[in-house]
Amino acid sequence: MTEEDLCNQQKNFRVEHEKQEPPHYKKEQEDQEPAQIKEEQEEQEPPQTESTSTTDRETESTSTTDEETESTSTTDGETDQQKTDSERVCKNNVISFHQLSQVKILMRTHTENKPYSCKECDKGFSRISNLKRHMRTHTGEKFSCKECEKSFNYISHLKQHMRTHTGEKPFSCKECNKSFSHASTLKTHMRIHTGEKPFSCKECKKSFSHVSHLKTHMRTHTGEKPFSCKECKKSFSRVSHLQTHMRTHTGEKPFSCKECDKSFRDVSTLKKHMRTHTGEKPFSCKECNKSFCDVSNLKSHMRTHTGEKPFSCKECNKSFCDVSNLKTHMRTHTGENFHFMYTEPQADGLHTILMQ
Repeated sequence: MTEEDLCNQQKNFRVEHEKQEPPHYKKEQEDQEPAQIKEEQEEQEPPQTESTSTTDRETESTSTTDEETESTSTTDGETDQQKTDSERVCKNNVISFHQLSQVKILMRTHTENKPYSCKECDKGFSRISNLKRHMRTHTGEKFSCKECEKSFNYISHLKQHMRTHTGEKPFSCKECNKSFSHASTLKTHMRIHTGEKPFSCKECKKSFSHVSHLKTHMRTHTGEKPFSCKECKKSFSRVSHLQTHMRTHTGEKPFSCKECDKSFRDVSTLKKHMRTHTGEKPFSCKECNKSFCDVSNLKSHMRTHTGEKPFSCKECNKSFCDVSNLKTHMRTHTGENFHFMYTEPQADGLHTILMQ
């Protein structure tokens, strides 16, 4: 037999082999692909299905080696492991979990399955832990602080509160290294650096970095004054204004000047006073460049340029640019004596002269 005849015989053998596959080979493949794997292939994502189809085509090809045929076969143990792993992946979020129970819980957020219901108000929950937490709103069960006996509905709120006693501030700003006890406070602080002001007033389009500042601002439009003094029934739009006002009744002056030991009811008055020591005059008139230590003094001065006289006498309708001038004028109607005091040098020292 010539070499050419031998080559032709080998070609004929390969063609016949491609046309007809032994029945036992097909049976072997069917045995190696149980229903579990087929079901798994249907559930897998498109890239994984494409990879599986490529493997099938390589198995059907006659050029597949014995080693490749062995790699496509899967034992029962490996099949179970693959099924377990695939069940631990959430198809909506592409997140892997260590436990099958975690996947089931997450899947309820997609399917809106809420098997745990409150017997009091029929609300449904996807987790039993959320139901237990909700039940405290009905039972009144509280988590109590051992330091000050404050109570909280949620243990997470108690943990946050405990930082007020321990001084712990685990949330730090990367820009200025300030630390905060709450993550939400850090988020609000970060807007100082970013300049973000996501809360806008619909009335005047002013923007604020914190929702509480917007709520306070809105009272300037609505005129709402929800904070009332129990002593004199005066009302205020801000709780800080009420606290300052209450000191007029208690006589409390907690803010002291370190230079002269004078005390003040609020910190803003202390700051104004401190400028008498430092000589600082940060408020300047754009018309004549005069400077003032207090913004109210600047406003009064500006009326000398605008001619505005907003303070009127109810007796004679005279108007004044400053409230102190109005008070002085009112004494002409009431007959109240007003006094001028000045200091005059004398031989034995300085004397204060009182004139009526």
